[in-house]
Amino acid sequence: MSVIRQPGVLGRTTRRRVVGVSVAFVAAAVETLAVGVWFLLLVSSPSTSTALAGLGILFCGSLLRTGLFGVATSDLDELIRPWRLGAALAMTAGWVVWLFVAQSIGGPIGLAVATLVLVGALVAQFLFERYVFRLRPPAQLEVTPILSATLLALGGAALLASVWFVDLALVSPPISIDTTTLVVRIEAIQLAAVAFGVLAFVAHQRRFQRLLES
Repeated sequence: MSVIRQPGVLGRTTRRRVVGVSVAFVAAAVETLAVGVWFLLLVSSPSTSTALAGLGILFCGSLLRTGLFGVATSDLDELIRPWRLGAALAMTAGWVVWLFVAQSIGGPIGLAVATLVLVGALVAQFLFERYVFRLRPPAQLEVTPILSATLLALGGAALLASVWFVDLALVSPPISIDTTTLVVRIEAIQLAAVAFGVLAFVAHQRRFQRLLES
């Protein structure tokens, strides 16, 4: 029977798509802000205080993102549990290890190795997240977690490459407004942050949509 003849099925499908897109957008915004601020703090003025501040921001963002995953896929009660906090810690640790590996090796090789390490860490975190929220494990190897992890890792690589290898700044002509002159300056790190946000949205949208349909 056609789905058009089953309005209940069509309504559930539409709601799932709306929920998937909405949660993916919020999750991408949270992750972009958390990872971006943490990354900028470490690369702009590295010190013990900024490292701790950045780590706190990264963990809070990971915790909120994990909470969004729980809201989208599970009941709203008892989201904050030790093993569910562990999912946020796993995500935080993955980003920290990524930057540590990249800086330890350095250069294009360090960037490539760190990106592969981050892909593995994110896939493991995604699977652990499914476990702690008591979702049914996949019957076979799924491509979606690997693809989502790869997209996020590529976004991280764009951030790092914009600082290490790209020396680019787009400056607009002076814009005069009354007695004030404005100049718009767009740097590589800002473009990389936009790219990270887009990749994060696509990654989370595919992942949430797959989980909601399963």
